[in-house]
Amino acid sequence: MPQNLNDERTSDARAPAGAVVSPEAGPFHSTEQNKNMNAHQDTLFPRTPRLDGLDPQAMRDTLRDYFHATCTRYEQLFEVLACDEAWTRKPISLRHPLIFYFGHTATFFVNKLLLAGLIDARIDPRMESMFAVGVDEMSWDDLNEANYDWPSVQAVRDYRNEVRRTVDRVIREAPLTLPIGWNHPWWSIVMGIEHERIHLETSSVLIRQSRLDFVRPHPAWAPCRDAGEPPANTLVAVPSGRTQLGKRRDDPLYGWDNEYETRAIDVTGFEAARQLTSNREFLEFVDDGGYRDDAWWDEEGRQWRDFRLQAGIDHPEFWVRRPDGWHLRLMLQEVAMPWNWPVETNCHEARAFCRWKAARLGRPVRLPTEDEWYRLYDVAGVAEIPADARASANLHLDHWASSCPVDRFAQGDFFDVAGNVWQWTETPIYPFEGFDVHPIYDDFSTPTFDARHNLMKGGSWISCGNEAIRASRYAFRRHFFQHAGFRYVISDAPASAPNVYYESDRQLSEYAEFHYGDEYYGVANFPRALAHMAIEAMGERPARHALDLGCATGRATFELARHFDRVTGVDFSARFINAGVQLAEQGVLRYTLVDEGELVSYRTRRLADLGLDGVRGKVDFVQGDACNLKSVLTGYDLILAANLIDRLYDPKAFLASVHARLNTGGLLLIASPYTWLEEHTRREDWLGGFKKDGESWTTLDGLREALAPGFRLLGAARDVPFVIRETRRKFQHTLSEVTIWEKLS
Repeated sequence: MPQNLNDERTSDARAPAGAVVSPEAGPFHSTEQNKNMNAHQDTLFPRTPRLDGLDPQAMRDTLRDYFHATCTRYEQLFEVLACDEAWTRKPISLRHPLIFYFGHTATFFVNKLLLAGLIDARIDPRMESMFAVGVDEMSWDDLNEANYDWPSVQAVRDYRNEVRRTVDRVIREAPLTLPIGWNHPWWSIVMGIEHERIHLETSSVLIRQSRLDFVRPHPAWAPCRDAGEPPANTLVAVPSGRTQLGKRRDDPLYGWDNEYETRAIDVTGFEAARQLTSNREFLEFVDDGGYRDDAWWDEEGRQWRDFRLQAGIDHPEFWVRRPDGWHLRLMLQEVAMPWNWPVETNCHEARAFCRWKAARLGRPVRLPTEDEWYRLYDVAGVAEIPADARASANLHLDHWASSCPVDRFAQGDFFDVAGNVWQWTETPIYPFEGFDVHPIYDDFSTPTFDARHNLMKGGSWISCGNEAIRASRYAFRRHFFQHAGFRYVISDAPASAPNVYYESDRQLSEYAEFHYGDEYYGVANFPRALAHMAIEAMGERPARHALDLGCATGRATFELARHFDRVTGVDFSARFINAGVQLAEQGVLRYTLVDEGELVSYRTRRLADLGLDGVRGKVDFVQGDACNLKSVLTGYDLILAANLIDRLYDPKAFLASVHARLNTGGLLLIASPYTWLEEHTRREDWLGGFKKDGESWTTLDGLREALAPGFRLLGAARDVPFVIRETRRKFQHTLSEVTIWEKLS
């Protein structure tokens, strides 16, 4: 019989004034009532749209509706916060407070529309610097609260409204040709919408991790109220067969960079659990002391588990012990444990359960691989969510704002192959062969290609838009929590995945070789040469803190640390600075180099071999925009800007503000080949390389003019050569002009 959760715990806060209380907020419903409780909601949350239409006005209307529906739903999520402190208190130490995420998705629109050329000015540079970076546990994320003076909630709300008006105007008025594809300027609009839908989910998890008195019930976010005992979980055979991953470049739906290109694979037959692992099934592991038995945890998992045990936690994140038994923390309330709902764990817990289960059954139990999940999807006959009807899965906010029983949504011989909760896999995310980084969002996937982020498949109850389609590929660090659980499989086949340890991104590999690799044709290492020039120019000046701006993969950052007490490397590209982070943390970097055609060679570079191992503790790497740096990046004795100035979208803004980052008497070293291109910098914003008043106006002329009020040029400009290896037989030889400027009082 269904269990009546009449002892649910909620905060004392009431629903928002004027809110219409949903019938879902009342007592428990019967199963049949529960299936139909949302029938009164006739409007479906819009699905990710096709972008191959032929009618420009219809496309404008579709994207405008998609944009506004997403913004409204996202803002509605934050209506559940019950007090000011809920906005500014971190739910967990590894993430920003919720006010950051409220502003972040709006800032994302501005930053991407600027890069796409659909707008030509910022709306609020301070907010767009503050809210730009810091959403995952990456080493360059600045999570130090001392560096933030959060604006008021109303100020962020006003900013969001201004961004909404701006994006609405772009959709209504910007030139539009169809279809919209990967290289189309309007791709950035869809990117912004899908990005906000991702944060609709991740923010809901942070709200769930907030204190209970920080949230309040809300009629738009009512949970499922059907609970009871689950049926026994059984195994179903999945026959061998071929499955295909990825999507074609001409796919009519928006995709993230890691989804493109295809991979066909023959999958060996396996057995899969009919249902997701339920709270009841996982309770056996908890009651058997699973969290305290080292046998079930690998080394990484044990480290996380030990940290939790020190805090007295030996159960899943959202389980709560009460005198009357186990309860479950939902997003906005606490309820008596619904044993027939899927358990929600991180990847370490899911893996530990599988090892424990394997020992009990005497069979090879593990999480499925990504390939096996796709094979299961195909065998179960799962279809994409319809555009005009509710999903036959707990997905896309079509049903409840929570999980539901594991036997509610049948898909073939299985339940919840897609939907209810994300499902952890054994597969670390990796790039498909032919992977290409999107030019205006290069840090969506590449920072996760580190063997530390495992793929999750299937989506949860709140997964919307791109998240809810078959081809989506999302990954989180194994100790992170999402609305994620797992299904176990039994297979004698190893859980193998393509190699993720050698960086194969061609541009990044070329820069890694440029910074840490061999010297070619007798030309000295360029970042090292610039760092030595800077150190020589410093003379007896203080050498406390240096900034390597546009640090790329970070060689000059390490070289400057030979002389300076502390060096910060900043680059716009997270995938570039990730190489520096890896070297700082591990002292080693591996990558592939193109030799010819499809042939590659493998390189391993170590800081110790370059005499730089001893400075690893003196460097930091931060992602940032040189034209709009965070205010905390100041007080430097040296700023090195190597091959940067002619790649900025607003070099004049950089030069106008750089003096504020330097101490009096500090030095600014600028190196550039002055390769001005309109794809990087609008023609009217070039510093030089054109005729002015009938005379040739060089970039050095432009630098003198821009820097004259606060700087003096030290010595003459110098040409410094560099060579970039493209293939074994093709090299790019370039001269970069170097000027050194001293900041006046």
